[in-house]
Amino acid sequence: PGRPVRAEFALQAAARGVPVLHVPGRALDTLCRGRPHQGVCLEAAPLPFKSLRDAEEPQQGHGESGSRQLLWLVLEHIQDPMNLGALLRSAYFLGVDRVVATRSNSCPLTPIVSKASAGAVEVFDVYSTDDLQGFLKAKSAEGWEVVGTVSRPKDVEDVPVISCSEFRWDKPVIVVIGSEGEGLSLETQLQCQRMLAIPPGRALHPGIDSLNVSVAAGILLHSICSQKRRHGD
Repeated sequence: PGRPVRAEFALQAAARGVPVLHVPGRALDTLCRGRPHQGVCLEAAPLPFKSLRDAEEPQQGHGESGSRQLLWLVLEHIQDPMNLGALLRSAYFLGVDRVVATRSNSCPLTPIVSKASAGAVEVFDVYSTDDLQGFLKAKSAEGWEVVGTVSRPKDVEDVPVISCSEFRWDKPVIVVIGSEGEGLSLETQLQCQRMLAIPPGRALHPGIDSLNVSVAAGILLHSICSQKRRHGD
């Protein structure tokens, strides 16, 4: 930001008792490890994942219709901080009620994640689980529909695959997104009642036959969330 904006940042920080230091640009480059900083850097405590054991149940609205409208996003082994930030930004924007990530083999909530989320991670709690399959099995037993996501339908066995445009949201739903390179593990696929796929718009070259994970999640979540208004009618 320009000098007047930086001066306003300094005033707002001072008003909240946050010490303000004026340092050379090189010092900010070092603090941000060479990533863009726009001339301002805030040192803050690390953001932890929240424990599901301590989670309050989200508001379900009024009556049966409200309970049908719950949507949780589960992330299995998302490792790139830019992808994680973009996923959280989309989840927050589109109205996902809760995000749950696997604790192992997942990216922590780093400053890069926060920046990529456009600050969503600062206002939107992210929960974690050490037992993803057990968590999904328990939610299925509670009446939730667990749907996985897949970029190549031929890679899925024993679980029906449908286009995201065919999915009908008629009960609380959990959407499970897999890792950037491997997708969902077989163990997690087997906990899903259905798998959702995004139909491509052309015949795809074998080397370019999938979407970036955060882009795919945004399309899938929007496809589901666009049904919320119709359910309320």
